Amino acid sequence: MADSGRKRQCGAFATSVACKRRAHGRDWTSLPSDITNVIAERLLAEDVVDYMSLRSVCAPWRASTASPRDPTLRDVRFRPRGWVALCDGDGVRPADACQVNFFHTSTSRRLRVRLPELHDHRIVGFTDGLLILLNKSTTAVRVLHPFTRVFLDLPPLAPVFHLLVKDIWSRAWMEAAVCWSCTSIAVVAWFPNVPVVVHAEPTRPRWCVIYRGLQLWTALPFQGRLFGIRKDTRQIIQLYPHLPYPVVACIPNSFGRPNMCDYYLVDFGGRMLLAVQHRIIDQCLEGWQPFAFAFFLVNVHQRELVPVDSLGDRAIFLNKDRCLCVSAKDLPSISGNSVYFSLHTTDPVAVHSLSKRTCERTSTFSLIHNFKERIRPSVRPFTLADHLLSYCHHVQWSKGFMFHEYFSYLHLGRRW
Repeated sequence: MADSGRKRQCGAFATSVACKRRAHGRDWTSLPSDITNVIAERLLAEDVVDYMSLRSVCAPWRASTASPRDPTLRDVRFRPRGWVALCDGDGVRPADACQVNFFHTSTSRRLRVRLPELHDHRIVGFTDGLLILLNKSTTAVRVLHPFTRVFLDLPPLAPVFHLLVKDIWSRAWMEAAVCWSCTSIAVVAWFPNVPVVVHAEPTRPRWCVIYRGLQLWTALPFQGRLFGIRKDTRQIIQLYPHLPYPVVACIPNSFGRPNMCDYYLVDFGGRMLLAVQHRIIDQCLEGWQPFAFAFFLVNVHQRELVPVDSLGDRAIFLNKDRCLCVSAKDLPSISGNSVYFSLHTTDPVAVHSLSKRTCERTSTFSLIHNFKERIRPSVRPFTLADHLLSYCHHVQWSKGFMFHEYFSYLHLGRRW
């Protein structure tokens, strides 16, 4: 009897605790709006996806926080910053599959997002996680937020193609970036073999020419503006908004002839970094050294370059299509204070360690394609470095190819 009494008491106590827990859980919906906003703002500072998850919990939380569906796409807080698009390596274009596999470079979170809006479009660029699309039928440009599905349409590029860009390759592999405008956003576009830069806004009926006779080596959307490098003159210039004197800085001429160097601009944790890849190699270094590197922080306001000796815990991935900077603390499989870059050889990927002052190949040649079709499966699993460098090579990425598997064939095909 005593045991059954204790059981009844324990059962009653457990029921009481469970009720209190349920009541306590229900009380979260009545959290004061100012506290909800503080929590939401902290989440939003890290990732808009977490912010959207918080708003989806209940109606009171959603009512007390701002909607991430910014119709202008101008508010940087609501952009999917930190998210990059991974390649599946299956030879299927992401635009044809109407889905993109996103990866957050700080949290390692991965989301496969289905995007019917990609149908009959090509992905021609990314800025802060926003997708820039080109309609294959009408040549109209669209900027799409992949998580909120908000989009803005811009005028067709057909008049620009007909009058200025007659080269088919340049049309196929045009590049574009999102910048700020007075009321919304602007899209700036440039082309591989045509020295012209154009821009458009959602509220304007046509594209306008910003520069003629200007051939870009690479460009970087940075803090709402667009900067680029003229390889022939070694000048870093502000492309958009247009300035009377657009030259920000001149790259030192101490690295040899410009045609023997490659120059890159990187968003280095909110600062602009210039990376110079050159062939003036310290003869005291041992081992395989195909290139040397020099780094400078670009002070846009003072119009000067500040030399940098170390990248700290960060690693940068370089290519003229786009560059990427990540923290090795967030991604342990990536080497910190290192540069990942490509080579025009059968082993096309290498990493240069600034700490060890060494270079090593990270991929080996594997014949899986005969220039017409795939003849055997890829060598999997792919490393995270493979994925991040493929993201930086837009030609291969947009075709659904991993860069290190297909770059060699393109190079060998040209040589053969």
